[in-house]
Amino acid sequence: MKKLQNIIGDDMLFRVFYRTILFYILVIVAYKIMGKREVGELSIFDLIISMLISQLIAISIENYKDSIFLVIIPLVTLVTLQVLLAKLSMKHIKFRNMLDGKRSIIISNGKLNFNEMIKQRYTLDDLLLQLREKQIRTIEEVDYAILENNGKLSVFVKDDKDKKVFPLPIIIDGNIQDDNLPLIKKNKNWVKNILNKKKISQKDVFYAFYKNDEIYIIKKDD
Repeated sequence: MKKLQNIIGDDMLFRVFYRTILFYILVIVAYKIMGKREVGELSIFDLIISMLISQLIAISIENYKDSIFLVIIPLVTLVTLQVLLAKLSMKHIKFRNMLDGKRSIIISNGKLNFNEMIKQRYTLDDLLLQLREKQIRTIEEVDYAILENNGKLSVFVKDDKDKKVFPLPIIIDGNIQDDNLPLIKKNKNWVKNILNKKKISQKDVFYAFYKNDEIYIIKKDD
């Protein structure tokens, strides 16, 4: 350290230099622990955590005379909080929806869902912009459009040569998706009857989706 400090010369430059290197390593370790995804896939909570971490590091490098633990302690706290909340969201779907938000179906069977657009404060200009980014010229070309909880728009076109039909989630982690059932003109009793016929308990279903007038079920022990 002293040799490195002698090379750099100025004490201020040395503090800024080693703090930058140290925090670079700490951030890599922190994001490995948190299991971060691509930036475009971050939820609102993940984005807030990332912003707080970057601000803490910037403040520490700027205020190089302050104790480095004034940043390390909040950094460890944020990482621990994120890991704990992530585990809770994996076990409880309602908590996950509250934390990350739910995806919204903006276009269903080629029809605009204006109520959902108003609820999400998602304008027609926003929709057309994201459709143009996917080389889709008009709304008439779209069969389904889903606004994901990270703000991205997933689109299924009507004339899909690869026959990529939108698989509508019916059950996730043992919870029936009430919002999706009206889209296929079904109800909870219909879902429960299918489960009874297949002799499958609802709580044992990891994922069930509706596609081409059929329901496909993946159990938790599969």
